[in-house]
Amino acid sequence: MKIAIDTNYDFTSDTPHYWDNYWDNDIVLGGFNNDPDCSSKTLQKYHQALYSKQLPNGNIMSLVIGSGANYLTWNGFRFGSDSIIASFRYKNYRHLIEQASNSIDDWKSFVETYLRKSYTLGGEIIFPKRPGGINQTRGCSPYIKDRFDLTLECIRRFYSGEKSPLYDTLVKDKDFFDLFLSFEGYIDYFYLQDCVSPDYSAVLFWLGNGEFDKNPLPKTVNDYFNFMAKELEFVKKRNNRIQAAYKMSPL
Repeated sequence: MKIAIDTNYDFTSDTPHYWDNYWDNDIVLGGFNNDPDCSSKTLQKYHQALYSKQLPNGNIMSLVIGSGANYLTWNGFRFGSDSIIASFRYKNYRHLIEQASNSIDDWKSFVETYLRKSYTLGGEIIFPKRPGGINQTRGCSPYIKDRFDLTLECIRRFYSGEKSPLYDTLVKDKDFFDLFLSFEGYIDYFYLQDCVSPDYSAVLFWLGNGEFDKNPLPKTVNDYFNFMAKELEFVKKRNNRIQAAYKMSPL
């Protein structure tokens, strides 16, 4: 039975203790409690419903809900939810975060609004789940730093047979990417059209030109806020795209 989905639903809302004492220990970086990617049951159900559909290769992906490493499974694949959006509030990036926080009147309100918008369905995706997988590696790579636009560029290059900082990781999940036949197939399946050019030949970067410079984080406060604005604009467009497509999809 097809469930209703609400692309405005904030997955921090059903993540236990997410907001508990959030600003108690650090009024600039904030707290890092339970992660909606693991702990929101609503996100898990939405991802099961959204991606249980026909693949470009003709198979039907029928995701099954489990727990832990078996968060979502199908046909020998294991998947985990992952946030597309990153705010880079890291301790070793504190110098710029402090500058950003001092440049606006209510930093806490700004961050909380940003998080509630980013933890909607348009700001989430699934990746194959395994040790050293895409989710973990893209966060640790000094050339990616959890940026989804750069992650998507790595995937584009993978389909073209080009090397990238994530190439070795993506090769290990070749069976997954083969399900979509092409970069275009992958983009369409996951409703990512607003992050690529109309002909799918290029990724639309939120910062820089995609040359994989070491430490690709924003270097100035203006770059930081512009990057976050582009992320949320993408989430808004993707939410609208998902809502329209899911509404029209068969039961």
